[in-house]
Order: sequence, then structure tokens, then C-alpha cells
Amino acid sequence: MLLRESTRPDHDRVDAAFARFDLGDPVDYRAFLLAQASALLPIEAALTAAGVQEVVCDWPQRQRASRILADLADLGLGTLRALEAPQLDSTAQMLGALYVVEGSRLGGAMLARRVPAHLPCRFLSDADSSRWRSLVALIDHELASPASQAAALASARAAFALFEAAAHAQAGVRVP
Repeated sequence: MLLRESTRPDHDRVDAAFARFDLGDPVDYRAFLLAQASALLPIEAALTAAGVQEVVCDWPQRQRASRILADLADLGLGTLRALEAPQLDSTAQMLGALYVVEGSRLGGAMLARRVPAHLPCRFLSDADSSRWRSLVALIDHELASPASQAAALASARAAFALFEAAAHAQAGVRVP
């Protein structure tokens, strides 16, 4: 898949940025969730505003904002500094952003195993591989032209950059 191959360096940078958080440590886990929310919430809002529900009919079930906000509320963290989301003006751009968001959902299932049982874990425990497979099939179908591929790639890179920036911004902030 073009997006996977072309965004591998972006994905690796995001993984490295988030690897600094020890999910077994409650303070680091809170910081991790804040960083994730800082990027995820604006991307989901941008997708909704762009009309992504016309592209993926199960968009309401794919959204994870309520899950991460519930986890943060359980941890007593209500203040969030959301970053600015990328502009999504086309189906290809929406698919690029969705690729990153849905990929992070799959990665979350692996990360959930490292979170202590006494901490809320709704956000990371929401993996559904069937959604990923349906998105990959849609991407393969919709991104047939070089122009649509380029638009999706730029959008995916922008989404990865947003997650990376959020991780770096939160890494030095420890919320007791």
C-alpha cells in the first residue's frame, strides 16, 4: 500500500516520540493521553467538518473523541490544548487523515496491554480490525490517480506531524 510505504518515516518518528511515555506509570500515561487527545480531537473535528460521513458510513462508530475524553475525565484532567488540524478539502485528503487515525487505533490495542488495570483504558481498547480492512479497501479503490494519491499522502503526513508535535509538546509536561 502506497500510504504505508511512503509514510514509514513519519510513522517511525511518531512511534519514537510516543515511546518516551511509560504507560505503566500513571503520570506518564496521563501525559500520553493528553498528547493523543491534542492531535486526535482536531483531526476528528476536521474530518467531521469535511463531511467524512459521506465517505465512510460508519464514521460515528469510528470516532474516539468520547472515549479519550472519558478517560481523561476519569483521571481528573479536563484542560486540553488541542492543536490546529489540517485542512481536509477532498475525499483523498480525508482518507489520508483516516489512515493515520485508524492506524493509531490498531496500535492502541498493543499499547493497552501496558496500562495498569486500575487506569481507564477505553481509548486504547477500541480496536476493530474489520474497520481497518474496510478502510484499506476503500483507500485502494479511491486513490487510483496520482493526484489523489499525492493528496492523501500529504494529508497523512500532516496528521502524523500533528501527532508528533503533540507528543513532543507533552513529553516535558508531567501532570501529577
